[in-house]
Amino acid sequence: MKYVRITSIDDPLFAKMYELLKTVFPEEEVLEFELWKEPLQDQNLRVCVAILDDNVVGATEYRYYPDMNVAMTDFTIIGKEGLGIGRFLMEHREKDLLGMAAKHGNELLGMFAEIYDPYRVQDHSFGGIKPMDPYVRREVLSHIGYRKLNFPYVHPSWKNDGEAVSALDFCFLSYSHKGDTLPADLIVRFLQTYYAILPNKSDAWHDMIENLKTKTEVELLPI
Repeated sequence: MKYVRITSIDDPLFAKMYELLKTVFPEEEVLEFELWKEPLQDQNLRVCVAILDDNVVGATEYRYYPDMNVAMTDFTIIGKEGLGIGRFLMEHREKDLLGMAAKHGNELLGMFAEIYDPYRVQDHSFGGIKPMDPYVRREVLSHIGYRKLNFPYVHPSWKNDGEAVSALDFCFLSYSHKGDTLPADLIVRFLQTYYAILPNKSDAWHDMIENLKTKTEVELLPI
C-alpha cells in the first residue's frame, strides 16, 4: 500500500476518496465537495489515502494546531477488510503528526476525535463495511488509548443547517499529556476554532460551550 496526501479537489484521488466518504458516513457528517478546496491547502491539515492497485482503499483526515499543541482526527475510513488498512493509516498519521509538532518545537500533547456511541446510534450502516461498525470502531479506539471527555457533546451539522448532531462522544488520546483530566479552556478554545468554518450553530452547541466555560477541568473517562 502507498500513503498519499491529497492537496487539491482536482486530484482524481480526491473524487475517489469523496465517494468513499459519502458511502461510509451520513450526510450531515460530510462537507460539500467544493468546500474542501481551501482546507486541502492548509499546511497543518492532512487528507491522506491508502492506495492499493490504483484504488483508494482507505483514507484519513487529521490536523495539527501549533498554538494549542493538539491534533484532531477528523475521520478514518477502512474501505476493505483484512488488509490491515486501519493500522497502516494510524502508523503513518502518528509519525506525521509527531513530526509536525517537532517542527514547532513541541512534544504533541494529544489528539481529539469524535467517536460514535453505538448505544445511542442505531441507524448508520457505514457502507456495510464491518471494520467501520461503530461497536468495532469504539472498541479499537479504546484499545489505542482514547478516553471520552465527561460532558454531554453535540456538534454543528456539516450541512451548515444549524442542526445539532449528537450520539457522539468527544474524546482525547494523550501523548505527552498526563493525568485523568483536561483543561476546560483548552476544549472550549479548540471547539470554537475547529467549528469556526460553520457559522450556523444550534442553541444546544452554544449552551454546551457556555457550560464548559464554567468548568476548570473535564474528566477523561474510559470508552
